[in-house]
Amino acid sequence: TCALPISGAGIALVTLALLFLANKRLGLSTGFEDLCSLALPLPYFGRKAVVSGRPWRLPFLAGLLLGGFVSAVLAGGWSPTLALGLFDERIGFGVAGKLAWMFVGGLFIGFGTRLGNGCTSGHGVCGLGRGSRRSFVATLTFMGTGMLTVALAHLKFFARRRSTCVRRFSRRAYGSIS
Repeated sequence: TCALPISGAGIALVTLALLFLANKRLGLSTGFEDLCSLALPLPYFGRKAVVSGRPWRLPFLAGLLLGGFVSAVLAGGWSPTLALGLFDERIGFGVAGKLAWMFVGGLFIGFGTRLGNGCTSGHGVCGLGRGSRRSFVATLTFMGTGMLTVALAHLKFFARRRSTCVRRFSRRAYGSIS
Protein backbone atom coordinates (compact mmCIF):
# COMPACT_ATOMS: atom_id res chain seq x y z
CA THR A 1 0.00 0.00 0.00
CA CYS A 2 1.00 3.62 -0.17
CA ALA A 3 0.86 4.11 3.61
CA LEU A 4 4.51 3.17 4.18
CA PRO A 5 6.07 5.75 1.82
CA ILE A 6 3.71 8.42 3.12
CA SER A 7 4.62 7.55 6.72
CA GLY A 8 8.34 7.58 5.91
CA ALA A 9 8.04 10.95 4.21
CA GLY A 10 6.12 12.28 7.21
CA ILE A 11 8.83 11.12 9.61
CA ALA A 12 11.48 12.71 7.38
CA LEU A 13 9.59 16.01 7.22
CA VAL A 14 9.07 16.18 10.99
CA THR A 15 12.70 15.26 11.65
CA LEU A 16 14.04 17.84 9.18
CA ALA A 17 11.66 20.57 10.35
CA LEU A 18 12.62 19.96 13.97
CA LEU A 19 16.30 20.03 13.10
CA PHE A 20 16.32 23.04 10.80
CA LEU A 21 13.65 25.20 12.43
CA ALA A 22 14.30 24.51 16.11
CA ASN A 23 17.78 22.91 16.14
CA LYS A 24 16.33 19.93 18.05
CA ARG A 25 16.92 16.24 17.45
CA LEU A 26 14.09 13.78 17.30
CA GLY A 27 14.34 10.80 19.64
CA LEU A 28 11.78 9.01 21.73
CA SER A 29 13.91 7.90 24.67
CA THR A 30 14.25 11.47 25.91
CA GLY A 31 10.49 11.85 25.48
CA PHE A 32 10.00 8.84 27.74
CA GLU A 33 12.39 10.41 30.26
CA ASP A 34 10.29 13.56 30.05
CA LEU A 35 7.14 11.61 30.92
CA CYS A 36 8.97 9.92 33.79
CA SER A 37 10.11 13.32 35.09
CA LEU A 38 6.47 14.30 35.56
CA ALA A 39 5.87 11.33 37.87
CA LEU A 40 9.27 10.76 39.49
CA PRO A 41 11.00 13.72 41.13
CA LEU A 42 14.50 12.26 40.78
CA PRO A 43 17.59 14.32 39.90
CA TYR A 44 18.25 12.15 36.83
CA PHE A 45 14.92 13.17 35.31
CA GLY A 46 15.43 16.82 36.27
CA ARG A 47 18.43 17.27 33.96
CA LYS A 48 18.38 20.25 31.64
CA ALA A 49 18.51 17.94 28.59
CA VAL A 50 15.19 16.46 29.69
CA VAL A 51 13.18 19.39 31.01
CA SER A 52 14.34 21.97 28.44
CA GLY A 53 12.56 20.11 25.64
CA ARG A 54 9.30 19.69 27.49
CA PRO A 55 7.46 22.53 25.66
CA TRP A 56 7.79 20.76 22.30
CA ARG A 57 8.37 17.14 23.33
CA LEU A 58 5.18 16.58 25.35
CA PRO A 59 2.89 17.85 22.55
CA PHE A 60 4.89 15.68 20.11
CA LEU A 61 4.30 12.58 22.29
CA ALA A 62 0.61 13.44 22.62
CA GLY A 63 0.48 13.73 18.82
CA LEU A 64 2.00 10.26 18.47
CA LEU A 65 -0.72 8.80 20.70
CA LEU A 66 -3.47 10.75 18.96
CA GLY A 67 -2.13 9.76 15.53
CA GLY A 68 -2.14 6.10 16.52
CA PHE A 69 -5.70 6.40 17.79
CA VAL A 70 -6.93 8.17 14.63
CA SER A 71 -5.17 5.60 12.46
CA ALA A 72 -6.82 2.74 14.36
CA VAL A 73 -10.26 4.33 14.08
CA LEU A 74 -9.84 4.96 10.34
CA ALA A 75 -8.64 1.38 9.84
CA GLY A 76 -11.74 -0.05 11.52
CA GLY A 77 -10.71 -0.23 15.15
CA TRP A 78 -8.19 -1.85 17.42
CA SER A 79 -8.45 -4.14 20.38
CA PRO A 80 -5.58 -5.11 22.66
CA THR A 81 -4.51 -8.74 22.52
CA LEU A 82 -1.97 -11.02 24.11
CA ALA A 83 -2.28 -13.58 21.30
CA LEU A 84 1.28 -13.90 20.01
CA GLY A 85 0.75 -16.58 17.35
CA LEU A 86 3.79 -18.77 16.82
CA PHE A 87 5.32 -17.61 20.10
CA ASP A 88 2.29 -18.99 21.96
CA GLU A 89 2.38 -22.20 19.97
CA ARG A 90 6.06 -22.96 20.55
CA ILE A 91 6.86 -21.40 23.91
CA GLY A 92 3.43 -21.51 25.52
CA PHE A 93 3.75 -18.95 28.31
CA GLY A 94 0.52 -17.97 30.00
CA VAL A 95 -0.57 -14.38 30.39
CA ALA A 96 1.74 -13.76 33.38
CA GLY A 97 4.69 -15.31 31.51
CA LYS A 98 4.09 -13.15 28.43
CA LEU A 99 3.83 -10.00 30.55
CA ALA A 100 7.07 -10.95 32.33
CA TRP A 101 8.72 -11.64 28.94
CA MET A 102 7.66 -8.21 27.68
CA PHE A 103 8.79 -6.52 30.90
CA VAL A 104 12.26 -8.10 30.70
CA GLY A 105 12.43 -7.17 27.00
CA GLY A 106 11.60 -3.59 27.96
CA LEU A 107 14.40 -3.60 30.53
CA PHE A 108 16.85 -4.76 27.85
CA ILE A 109 15.64 -2.03 25.49
CA GLY A 110 15.99 0.60 28.21
CA PHE A 111 19.47 -0.64 29.12
CA GLY A 112 20.51 -0.64 25.46
CA THR A 113 19.13 2.86 25.01
CA ARG A 114 21.23 4.17 27.88
CA LEU A 115 24.28 2.15 26.82
CA GLY A 116 24.02 3.42 23.24
CA ASN A 117 23.34 6.98 24.41
CA GLY A 118 20.08 7.13 22.49
CA CYS A 119 17.23 5.13 21.04
CA THR A 120 16.75 3.51 17.66
CA SER A 121 14.69 6.42 16.38
CA GLY A 122 17.27 8.95 17.53
CA HIS A 123 20.23 7.12 16.03
CA GLY A 124 18.54 5.48 13.05
CA VAL A 125 16.47 8.40 11.82
CA CYS A 126 17.99 11.60 13.11
CA GLY A 127 21.61 10.57 13.69
CA LEU A 128 22.04 8.89 10.32
CA GLY A 129 20.34 11.82 8.63
CA ARG A 130 22.92 14.14 10.21
CA GLY A 131 25.79 11.87 9.14
CA SER A 132 26.80 10.99 12.69
CA ARG A 133 29.49 8.31 12.81
CA ARG A 134 28.42 7.31 16.33
CA SER A 135 24.83 6.87 15.14
CA PHE A 136 26.03 4.79 12.19
CA VAL A 137 27.90 2.42 14.53
CA ALA A 138 24.95 2.31 16.95
CA THR A 139 22.50 1.56 14.13
CA LEU A 140 24.72 -1.21 12.73
CA THR A 141 25.05 -2.64 16.23
CA PHE A 142 21.36 -2.75 17.11
CA MET A 143 20.31 -3.93 13.64
CA GLY A 144 22.97 -6.67 13.62
CA THR A 145 22.16 -7.73 17.16
CA GLY A 146 18.45 -7.81 16.34
CA MET A 147 19.04 -9.94 13.24
CA LEU A 148 21.27 -12.35 15.15
CA THR A 149 18.74 -12.64 17.98
CA VAL A 150 15.91 -13.38 15.55
CA ALA A 151 18.02 -15.95 13.70
CA LEU A 152 19.01 -17.74 16.92
CA ALA A 153 15.47 -17.65 18.31
CA HIS A 154 14.17 -19.01 15.02
CA LEU A 155 16.70 -21.85 15.09
CA LYS A 156 15.98 -22.67 18.72
CA PHE A 157 12.23 -22.23 19.01
CA PHE A 158 10.45 -21.68 15.74
CA ALA A 159 12.00 -23.70 12.91
CA ARG A 160 9.86 -26.78 12.24
CA ARG A 161 12.18 -28.47 9.78
CA ARG A 162 15.68 -27.22 9.36
CA SER A 163 17.60 -27.97 6.22
CA THR A 164 20.68 -30.17 6.45
CA CYS A 165 22.90 -27.16 5.84
CA VAL A 166 21.29 -25.20 8.68
CA ARG A 167 21.46 -28.21 11.04
CA ARG A 168 25.17 -28.71 10.32
CA PHE A 169 25.91 -24.99 10.70
CA SER A 170 23.96 -24.68 13.93
CA ARG A 171 25.61 -27.74 15.49
CA ARG A 172 29.08 -26.57 14.49
CA ALA A 173 28.56 -22.96 15.57
CA TYR A 174 26.33 -23.30 18.61
CA GLY A 175 26.48 -26.92 19.72
CA SER A 176 23.30 -28.96 19.95
CA ILE A 177 20.38 -26.51 19.67
CA SER A 178 17.40 -28.82 19.61
